[in-house]
Amino acid sequence: MELRHLRYFHVVAEELNVTRAAERLHMAQPPLSRQIRQLEDEVGVPLFDRVGRGLRLTEAGRFLLEQTTQLTQRLEETIESARRIGRQEKRWFGIGFVPSVLYGVLPNLIRELRESEQQVEVGLAEMITVEQVEALKSGRIDLGFGRIALKDPAIRQQVVMVEPLVAVMPASVPSGHEALTPKLLASHPFIIYPARPRPSYADHLLSLFRTQGLELCVAQEANELQTALGLVAAGVGITLVPASIQRLHRDDVQYLGIDAPGFVSPVIMSYREGDTSPFLARTLDWVATHGC
Repeated sequence: MELRHLRYFHVVAEELNVTRAAERLHMAQPPLSRQIRQLEDEVGVPLFDRVGRGLRLTEAGRFLLEQTTQLTQRLEETIESARRIGRQEKRWFGIGFVPSVLYGVLPNLIRELRESEQQVEVGLAEMITVEQVEALKSGRIDLGFGRIALKDPAIRQQVVMVEPLVAVMPASVPSGHEALTPKLLASHPFIIYPARPRPSYADHLLSLFRTQGLELCVAQEANELQTALGLVAAGVGITLVPASIQRLHRDDVQYLGIDAPGFVSPVIMSYREGDTSPFLARTLDWVATHGC
């Protein structure tokens, strides 16, 4: 399927008339009809019913239109941004992040960057720390916010804050008054995340218990934070999360403090060694001033 097929499909779906759609697209009617037939052949089902001199979307056509409208709009915005960047009207600044840092100050940083510098297109990409390092080296992003330290001579990392960890348990489990020690926590089945790729926050968690001489009984691995919380709510096991996640209010889980010095999770900022971009410098200054 080619992108022009979707563009033609959207115009025909709006007009429900091939002649008017062809006029909008500044093309002849027969080639447009062929393009729509090619799209229908590729999808494998009719997208339009022919009604008199006009058209009507089939159920499959309505579904395709609904599901691709945002996609095509986003694509057009991306292409236009690429044109502006290519004409040097704007520059691109990519930020990679792990989902858990969105519950801290990162949203404030993103808002500040987008509002303070109109000549910079700020792009966001969700990725774990090891993916951020590769994305930095390839130039796909310019700054990353993760949770683990990685040694790479091409990348500079800086701890911008350290968060205590809290235990997440089902809301139905009585919290009691007993202190949650590593030994007590390790007696529960555990849910760790992300399952892949590794190394990741999951390995950081496992290492914290190993330093206490404890091994976790991993009941389930999950790829997403929200999935892990859902599994806790379902009674599959417990997990540990950075304290800022408590801002994510859920009625089916409870967050409990841990009596364990050292059970913390850093927020680590990564960027390319030797990157002299003035915009990066201003961003680093903002983080140093406001924290993360």
